Amino acid sequence: MSPRLAVTLTLLASTALPAAAFAQPVFNRVGSFSVVRNLHAGADEKTATSAEIVTASEDGNTLVYSDSPHGGIGFIDIAEPHAPKPAGYLKLEGEPTSVAVARGHVLVGLNTSKSKAEPSGQLVAVDLAAKTAGETCDLGGQPDSVAVSPDRSFAAIAIENERDETVNDGALPQMPAGFLALVALKDGAPDCSTLRRVELTGLTEIAPEDPEPEFVDINDRNEVVVSLQENNHIAIVDGASGKVTAHFSAGSVALDGVDTEKDGKLDFTGKVEARPREPDAVKWLKDGRIAAADEGDWKGGTRGFTIFNRDGTVAYESGASLEREVARLGHFPDKRADKKGIEPEGLATGTFGGETFLFVLAERASVVAVYRDTGAEPELTQILPSGISPEGAVAIPQRNLLVTANEADLGEKGGARSHVMIYERAEGEAAYPTIVSTDDKSGNPIGFGALSGLASAGEPNRFYAVSDSVYGKMPRIYAVDAATKPARIVSAIDVTRDGKAAAKLDLEGITPDGKGGFWLASEGNPEKEVPHALVHVDGKGAIEEEVTFPEGLLASQTRFGAEGVALAGGKIWIAIQRPWTDDPKNETKLLAYDPATKEWGAVLYPLDPAKDGAWNGLSEMTVHGDHAYFIERDNQIGDKAALKAITRVKLSELKPAPLGGALPVVTKEKVRDLLPLLTEATHGYVVDKVEGLAIDDKGEMTVVTDNDGVDDSSGETLFLKIGNVTEKSASLAK
Repeated sequence: MSPRLAVTLTLLASTALPAAAFAQPVFNRVGSFSVVRNLHAGADEKTATSAEIVTASEDGNTLVYSDSPHGGIGFIDIAEPHAPKPAGYLKLEGEPTSVAVARGHVLVGLNTSKSKAEPSGQLVAVDLAAKTAGETCDLGGQPDSVAVSPDRSFAAIAIENERDETVNDGALPQMPAGFLALVALKDGAPDCSTLRRVELTGLTEIAPEDPEPEFVDINDRNEVVVSLQENNHIAIVDGASGKVTAHFSAGSVALDGVDTEKDGKLDFTGKVEARPREPDAVKWLKDGRIAAADEGDWKGGTRGFTIFNRDGTVAYESGASLEREVARLGHFPDKRADKKGIEPEGLATGTFGGETFLFVLAERASVVAVYRDTGAEPELTQILPSGISPEGAVAIPQRNLLVTANEADLGEKGGARSHVMIYERAEGEAAYPTIVSTDDKSGNPIGFGALSGLASAGEPNRFYAVSDSVYGKMPRIYAVDAATKPARIVSAIDVTRDGKAAAKLDLEGITPDGKGGFWLASEGNPEKEVPHALVHVDGKGAIEEEVTFPEGLLASQTRFGAEGVALAGGKIWIAIQRPWTDDPKNETKLLAYDPATKEWGAVLYPLDPAKDGAWNGLSEMTVHGDHAYFIERDNQIGDKAALKAITRVKLSELKPAPLGGALPVVTKEKVRDLLPLLTEATHGYVVDKVEGLAIDDKGEMTVVTDNDGVDDSSGETLFLKIGNVTEKSASLAK
C-alpha cells in the first residue's frame, strides 16, 4: 500500500462539522414530496412545475407553495410528515411569486406584468379551506416577497419592478422604481382600501432613483425589514406609520480560501476581491438583529450570510466558512466557482426547545445550513441535504418541523422534479452526511464529489474511491476511513501523466493491482474525443500504462462505456455500462483483458428490461470469493426509480470468447435490492446513481453514490454499509 494513500487510525485534523452536529436532538429529513404529484388527473406529467416559496397553515398541518412556471399554488397535507400527500392545486391568472398564511387565508403575490417595462401585480387572498380565490388588491407593480406581521394585523409586499437583464447589460436605473406596499388585514384577508405605498427612493448609493425591493420580514414590533438587492441596501420601515426609520448599505466582503475557477478541479486557495453583498432574503433575529443571505444578483454575491445590528454595523460575517464546510460534504458546485459559488439565497428562523435557529439555504449547493443563534457568533450544528435549488423554507416549531421548497424541475432532461422536503427535529443521530472530507496539509478542504468507483483497501473500513469526468482536470484517487460515522476522506492523490494532471480521463472504476498500484477504468466519449481505456497507475498515481480498446471493438462504441474493473483468473475484467451497437438488446459486454498476452475477450451480461423512458445498465464490478458482483441500476430518480440492485455471476461462468464472434451469456443472481435501503436513507428522494460497490474480506458490502458534482443534482453522496453478501436481506447499519 502506498504511504501516500495509507489510511491510518490517526486521521488528518478535520475541520468538518463539530461534534455538536451529532448531539441530540437533531434535524433529519423524514419526507419528500414531488410537486408534480399535485397535477390534476390526466395532466401531462412532463408539465413544468416548481415549488419556490413555501408557507404553512397555522396548525402546521398544511403546506402551501408558489408554483411560478405552472401559474398557481399547491397544497400538501403533512398531518403525517413522513408521508406527505397531495392536497390540491389552485390555478391563478398570473405568476405567483410568494405566499404567506394569515389565519384562514393564503396571501399570494401575483405578477401580472405585460413586460418588465410595464409591471403590474395583485395580492390575492385564497381561502385555505376552500382553496378558492377571494379578495384581490391591485398592487400597482410587480410583487416579489410577501410577509404577514406576527399579530396578523397587516401584510408587507416588496414591489420589485424587476430590472430587465437584457437592457443595458442589466444596469440600473431601469424605471419604474420599486416600492414597499403595506395593507391591513381583517381576519386574515386584506382590506384593499388601506393599501399604502412606501417610497424607498433616495436611500441608496447605487441607483437611488430605482430601488428594487427583494425580500421582506416583520418582527413582533411590527417593523418591516426589506432588502434592496441590486441596490445593495437594507431598509427598516415602521409598519404603523409607513415611515422609513433606518437604512444602511449592506457593504462589501473580500474572501480568502475559496475556489474561484470553473475548471473541472476543486481548489480552495483562491481569493475574491471585495464585492457587494447584495442580500436576497432577510430575517429578523432576537434583539433587533437582521440576518441577510448574501446571494448577489448584479455585481455582487459573497457566498455567505451576514448578521447586522439594526444600525447597520456587522455583528457577524460568515465569510468563506460556510462554503468551505459545504465543500467538505462534497456539495461544492465547481461550475459556479467563477460566479457566486454556493449562492446562499433563502433564510428561515424558528425557536425549537427554547433555542433559536437560523436556516441558510444555499441554492447552488442544494443544502440547508442549520445555525444555533447564540446572540453572538452563530454555531453551525448541521448541514442538511435538500432537493435541487432550495428557494424557500418555513419552520414549524410547534411540530418540530422544518420544510424547504426546491425550485428546479429537470423533467425535460429526464432528471429530478421539483420537491418539497420535510425535516423533523428529534432525538437521535444526524443521518447526513454519510461521508465528509478532512483537510489537506495546508488546512484546505480536500474537495470531492462525483464518486464513481469504490474498492476495498484490504482492511475493514478502508476503501479507495475515484471521481469521474466532472473533475476531468483533477482525476483523483481518494483514501476513505469508514471506521467513523460519517466516513471520512483522509487523503487524495492526483492521477498524473508525465508529471502533470492526466487529461481526458473519466474514471468510473478502481481496483488495487496487488502490488501497491491500481487498475482504473476510464469511460470514453467519442463525441468529446475521450477514449475508452484501461489505465494502470502506481501508488503515487503516476500512469504506468494506458491500454486502449481494440479498433474492432470501438467500431461499435457508444459513450456508455467502462463502469467497473476487477481482477479474476489472471485477467482484468471491465463492465460496460450499456449495450453497444453490436450487442443484442438488453445485453452488455463484460470485457476481459489479459495483461500477459495483450489479448481481449468478452462475455455478455443480461440486463433487466427497462421501464418506459428509462434505461438500465451496469455501474460497478468487483470480485469476492467465487463470484463477480455488479451494480445494476436504472437512470431514474425519486419515485420513478425502479431498479437499483446488486447482482452476481459465478466466476466459473466468466470464460471470455474472442471479440468479433458470438459471445456467451452469463447467468446472474440478484443479491440485494437497494431501493428499500436508498428509500430509508433518503426518505423518499431516491438518488439515481449508485456507482460504487466494495466488498471486504469478510463479505461486508459498502456502496457509494455519484452526486454528479452538484450539476443538475441535489449533490447528495450516500456512503452506506449494506450488510454481508451471505445475508438474504439487510437494513442500513445503525
